[in-house]
Amino acid sequence: MTQRVELATVRDRLALDGLITDYAVAVDDGDWEAYRGLFAPRGRADYRSAGGIEGEAGAVAAWLAENLSLFPMRQHLIVNRRVRFGIWEQDTGDTAEVQADYVNPMATAGPAPDFVCGGRYAFAALRTDDGWRLSAVVVREKWRRLPEPKKTPVVN
Repeated sequence: MTQRVELATVRDRLALDGLITDYAVAVDDGDWEAYRGLFAPRGRADYRSAGGIEGEAGAVAAWLAENLSLFPMRQHLIVNRRVRFGIWEQDTGDTAEVQADYVNPMATAGPAPDFVCGGRYAFAALRTDDGWRLSAVVVREKWRRLPEPKKTPVVN
């Protein structure tokens, strides 16, 4: 691999890392315009494993805006990012896949989370004239912890 290709790969990895971070920040901040801007034309998102919908990014953003408004505090933690580029003749391609684990605490009221879930994202990205953009996001929720039921005092 030449130094030019190695440098291009490092730059692409940094750009993809930024794209995934921008995704988490957009969802956590409820910035649905920014969320839609992260996707390539015809980009799709699939949240069905977490009880959501699958569809074109704009429609999914509208669904997320409505449903995540129940949780004024959200904080995605996206870790263990594994990047794989499309390869053709030993050169970095214009497609990439990023697999990343997540933990997502959310709160309905107050600062302490009362709902936490975790799983794995599968991101597919395309290089566009505007930089790397998401062509697909698939959420694979593995677990969730729901709020503890409120206990009523026992009166004797």
